[in-house]
Amino acid sequence: MSFFRRSLPRIHSPCRATKPGLALFAAALLLSVLALPVRADVLQDASKLLKQGQAAQALEKTEQYLATKPKDAQGRFLKGLILTEMNRGQDAIVVFTKLTEDYPELPEPYNNLAVIYAQQKQYDKAKQALEMAIRTHPSYATAHENLGDIYARMASQAYDKALQIDSSNASAQTKLSMIRELMGSGRPTSKPAIGPVAVVQPQTKPVEEKPAEVKPVAAPVVAPTTADPKAGDSKVADASGEIAKTLDAWAAAWSKKNVKAYLAYYARDFQTPRGESRATWEGERAKRINKPGSIQVSIEGLRVTAETADRAVARYRQHYRSASLKTSSNKVLVMTRHDGKWLIQQERVGK
Repeated sequence: MSFFRRSLPRIHSPCRATKPGLALFAAALLLSVLALPVRADVLQDASKLLKQGQAAQALEKTEQYLATKPKDAQGRFLKGLILTEMNRGQDAIVVFTKLTEDYPELPEPYNNLAVIYAQQKQYDKAKQALEMAIRTHPSYATAHENLGDIYARMASQAYDKALQIDSSNASAQTKLSMIRELMGSGRPTSKPAIGPVAVVQPQTKPVEEKPAEVKPVAAPVVAPTTADPKAGDSKVADASGEIAKTLDAWAAAWSKKNVKAYLAYYARDFQTPRGESRATWEGERAKRINKPGSIQVSIEGLRVTAETADRAVARYRQHYRSASLKTSSNKVLVMTRHDGKWLIQQERVGK
């Protein structure tokens, strides 16, 4: 019985397995590669070959491309997809794992690791990968739905184990039947084809870039503060303008690759994304920013919500561009005022 079924018109999945119920994983896998725009004709050709079922030829073209651009995120992502389609799961795991290390803020590689782990029935690892995808991108609906599928699989295993211990357990029998009915019916096996999917992606580290392609940093568009001007609180009203200037300078320091100035905009109590030490996080950021090539970071649609005189939440659209990667994402910063300066206490992707 087909496990992964065709879900998009442009790339078809030939993967097979023995049980139904996780067909969405195939759709997630294919949607993910469409979320990262192809940057060269050779990758476009490789994608076409994959759609035509010529995975070996697609892999050859992709590896030729990566031989000249070994750090290119799109090429590496496509290689991981092709390897998955060729049932080379362990090789694909290596590719996607490396992508999560180099681009920890992108949810798609985590999601695709979960796809492979689910195929291998390593549900604990799939669960962990999906939780990381959601942590990096809380509004990534595909990862949330896939995580629900994993929970269902794990519940099925637990109830089955309970019945092995006590076959007369009527409650476990009922629950197991419900879970199997849920996994074996109801859900569609594919998502509607809606063309290229522009998944919102968080910032990523720059890779090799061509300075000629970099445009000047656009000034942020500052929206009025959400505080009620009639309240007469001048401190709250001032917060919007002050934070706008702070973030403008922060983005400029980032674009100029001035690591010291960039890190100075983070508060001493900044909550690192994965709970690592401040020193470890700063070292990783410095390493990424100092990679060869230019960076462009710009902000638009800034909205500031002042919670107190010394705490506010800034929401905006962030654009990141390099020669090898172009992303846009909704960002949320929790800002706190220390010694008269607004600093970043928390940084996350979301609405």
